[in-house]
Amino acid sequence: MDRRLVLNAHLAVARGHRVDVMEAVDAESGRASVLQIVDLDSGVCYVRDEGTRGDVVRWSGRVLDCTVTIGGETIGRETIDAATISAATIGAGSRTVLTIDVDGDGAGETNARTALLGADAAVEAAKAEADRWGGSDGVPEPETDRFW
Repeated sequence: MDRRLVLNAHLAVARGHRVDVMEAVDAESGRASVLQIVDLDSGVCYVRDEGTRGDVVRWSGRVLDCTVTIGGETIGRETIDAATISAATIGAGSRTVLTIDVDGDGAGETNARTALLGADAAVEAAKAEADRWGGSDGVPEPETDRFW
């Protein structure tokens, strides 16, 4: 599965290079933000200068495409792989778009965390509904003795 990363930085990573990506996943929103990208073939490490927020997910893959935009004006709205990204997210004129072919199931891990958050919310809702209707934790009534 391919992943497309849009970053507010200038990262020149050659096609075909293997990369290792670390992302922080926000527990509430399920959004992932890139903390670090390591070009395993050249040894260059790109690190975001922010603290970690949420769980850290690590995955690796091979670069299919890298586009670095230098300078320019603030872009309005742009559609990238059915995800609309606003200019406030991308920044004014400087960005890198990396398309990465993910090894294994690393990309699914982020989506799995989001799905688990949704599943946890569904479990809590089901428990609340069961409590509202009497639940299943009640003690059953004892059976009456039978006479034959």
